Amino acid sequence: MLLSSSSVASPSRLNYALVSDIIPTHSLSSRKIQNISWFVDSNIIPCYSFPSLLKMAHQPPRKNPALHCSASLHSTETLPRKDEIAVHGVSEKIVGVLGGGQLGRMLCQAASKLSIKISILDPLVNCPASSLAYYHMVGNFDDSRTVQEFAKRCDVLTVEIEHVDVATLEILEQQGIDCQPRASTIRIIQDKYLQKVHFSQHGIPLPEFVQIDDLEDAKKAGVIFGYPLMIKSKRLAYDGRGNAVAKSVEELSSAISALGGFERGLYVEKWAPFVKELSVVIARGRDNSMACYPVVETIHKQNICHIVKAPASVSWEIKKLAMDVAYKAVNSLEGAGIFAVELFLTEDGQILLNEVAPRPHNSGHHTIESCKTSQFEQHLRAVLGLSLGDPSMMTPAAIMCNILGEDEGEPGFYIAHQLMQRALSISGAFVHWYNKPEMRRQRKMGHITIVGRFMSVVENLLASMLDEASEKPVVEHRVGIIMGSDSDFPVMRDAAKVLDTFGVPYEIKIVSAHRTPHWMFSYASSAQERGIQVIIAGAGGAAHLPGMVASLTPLPVIGVPVRASTLDGLDSLLSIVQMPRGVPVATVAINNATNAGLLAVRMLGVADADLLSRMSQFQEDTKKNVLSKAEKLERDGWDLQ
Repeated sequence: MLLSSSSVASPSRLNYALVSDIIPTHSLSSRKIQNISWFVDSNIIPCYSFPSLLKMAHQPPRKNPALHCSASLHSTETLPRKDEIAVHGVSEKIVGVLGGGQLGRMLCQAASKLSIKISILDPLVNCPASSLAYYHMVGNFDDSRTVQEFAKRCDVLTVEIEHVDVATLEILEQQGIDCQPRASTIRIIQDKYLQKVHFSQHGIPLPEFVQIDDLEDAKKAGVIFGYPLMIKSKRLAYDGRGNAVAKSVEELSSAISALGGFERGLYVEKWAPFVKELSVVIARGRDNSMACYPVVETIHKQNICHIVKAPASVSWEIKKLAMDVAYKAVNSLEGAGIFAVELFLTEDGQILLNEVAPRPHNSGHHTIESCKTSQFEQHLRAVLGLSLGDPSMMTPAAIMCNILGEDEGEPGFYIAHQLMQRALSISGAFVHWYNKPEMRRQRKMGHITIVGRFMSVVENLLASMLDEASEKPVVEHRVGIIMGSDSDFPVMRDAAKVLDTFGVPYEIKIVSAHRTPHWMFSYASSAQERGIQVIIAGAGGAAHLPGMVASLTPLPVIGVPVRASTLDGLDSLLSIVQMPRGVPVATVAINNATNAGLLAVRMLGVADADLLSRMSQFQEDTKKNVLSKAEKLERDGWDLQ
């Protein structure tokens, strides 16, 4: 009994048949039945599996009589329980994704590593995910009959876009279809106004908002909230669509018209005077376990996400507050998967929730290269009930830049191609092209992620990539060597020689704690942001420089006491050593800048395997040098006369 009218069988076009139509049941042993796991739920198999199944069925039986059984396939006494059947690979479940855009494409890429099968439902024959999916059903994901037919071919259903037919998802859940996240979550999220109401009821901080049904309501909102006034569509608002700003009461009518009028369903928000837009991506497993990615900063271009910086350059207190709000928001929703929580950081240090996406998100694209588990693999783990992966970053800094359409058609493709060519010449840059067939202005066509040791260096690389005329080399200084006067240079030069030997880039500056205190403050405060990892500070006499710098930066500071004309450098040594609790300064012997350089290399080597290996070789060479001298002494004697 064939369940498909097509006679052609291939992995991309599933054709089904009953097992009993292919293999006589009396020829199957219980062991063979246990190995053939496809019949347990529905007794149907893909047609392209026929040859291997026929081969399995006609293998000679094992000699162990206890394994033989003449029971039919439908005998409940001999069938293995579903939880006893061996799973070949990570998961044999087919994940159905409503939508086949770039998010679906990257889900397919993550799935390929684990050999997880992804089926997609998308109306475009050549959608970005089509060429990578296990199966592509061409159809609308907001059409009830199509979604229900698609769901029959999947073990778990998820989304890459929230604008789907949620009523159908609710029906499917009632029929026992596994939808992740839950339909209740999709219903809340796809209506931005309902989303605001939901989160306000759960005590989550938000900008003030109100529904408007006519122009009079809009004017009243303007009186209450003031201007500028953010006007938003309740539904189908994403990537800059569905938002309009009225800067005065005179602009209300035009802003409302731009959104399609009141019949579209509108509400207004009080303008949030934010200084940064942040995002927190959180994964929740089916067991309610949660994994939180680092807080990132998002920078928008014409209301569309353009750049994402990971991690965000904000204080730990702000990061903690952002994560707390994100956790609270996700905990108020149902289902497993990735949730992206977009936030505003206001001038007075408040964190306000903007909106939530119940799926992989643009602010998490950097995780493919920068984190131990990408958001796409994490989403698959979550919806399939697998253990969540480690969300921590593998690199200290990452920037994601969207490739947005700069022009229509071929001119736009040319501009994007030139940008990607520049990116491919940058060390640490990764190019993702979504293979969309049509180029439009401001359309997301791909993205580029750049990773590196320091945010400042990554930002410089991004700037050089975006500016086609820029050819400035990016210098990555890792150590700052500073001294109070040029008279200290003969001593501090030894630290530079050591760093040269180990290939560690450094900068040398004259920074006086007493003569140029403002310059000292600026240097120390900006060192981390500029990519410096260790500071070597040399000072003589009162020797306040190392301690003052250490009080201004979280970076490790190594103090070098420089011998002055009086007290033989002892005053410098004691000044550096006697720092108050809470302001540590590592100190070496008087005039021993060589050891300061070596100590800096060891500090860097903690997170740099190459430097650590070079340091080990340095120690080995030092040992050989000493042993060589000892051997020479033994051979030639101590009398050198």
